[in-house]
Amino acid sequence: MSVRLVLAIMAAVTIAEIVFYLALPKLLSLRGVTVLRRSLTGMTLLFETPDEDGTPVRLLNVDGTFQSASYISEDLWSELVCVYHRTMVDQIDKMGDAKTVLVIGGGGYSLPKYLVTHTKRMRICVVEIDPEMTEIARKHFFLDRAERLAEGRLELVCADGWQWLRESGRTFDVIVNDAFSGSKPLGNLATAEGAHLISQHLTSNGLYLANIRCPLEGRRARVLEDTKEAFEAEFENVRVIAECGDTPRSLGNNVLVATNRSIVSA
Repeated sequence: MSVRLVLAIMAAVTIAEIVFYLALPKLLSLRGVTVLRRSLTGMTLLFETPDEDGTPVRLLNVDGTFQSASYISEDLWSELVCVYHRTMVDQIDKMGDAKTVLVIGGGGYSLPKYLVTHTKRMRICVVEIDPEMTEIARKHFFLDRAERLAEGRLELVCADGWQWLRESGRTFDVIVNDAFSGSKPLGNLATAEGAHLISQHLTSNGLYLANIRCPLEGRRARVLEDTKEAFEAEFENVRVIAECGDTPRSLGNNVLVATNRSIVSA
């Protein structure tokens, strides 16, 4: 094959790729999907669909993985769609006296939005590394409305969550780790360093909650096993609340709970 022919093929492939990517937003829009500006972790898609009950839901897909969901009706805009977020709120409610909450990873800000609009006692700090995600949340996931209603109780920080925590001297009653890229958790989630860092920034009977997206069994469950082991070395009580307990090889958003107080059974 001649060099000229190789170059011609390469040029044709390049042109085809350019045409495809230029046409992709239009093709997706015909199916009700909006291509937003690319985030730090990949292509960001927005679309709406009914849930199992037929209630309209707005979804955010980043790099092929759903990372946020919000009801869009006037009476449900601040309610939680995701089961694992409801699990986290249940654990926080059982704690009873939480007044300060740190959320690492904003995404669509579903959990912070819920917390500031459903309780007046909590002050919420959210650390999100990608300013684009925060703007998407303001424009499409009602974060702007939550900020107005929070009346100063919602603090937004643009930074890497783990680095910010290393440099911070603050402690919190609850720390939530909801940061991940695609289906992969971010930061020192499964390490002894991460567990120690969290313990240093929790109040004495504080509560740590982490979203660990993985199966319960198989090779991909290793991150869950390693994380649980790391936190058992730092905290008196550690448990995992599984999203897909009946199908342990299914990918699910599992909630790790770590605390030095007694854990109330679900």
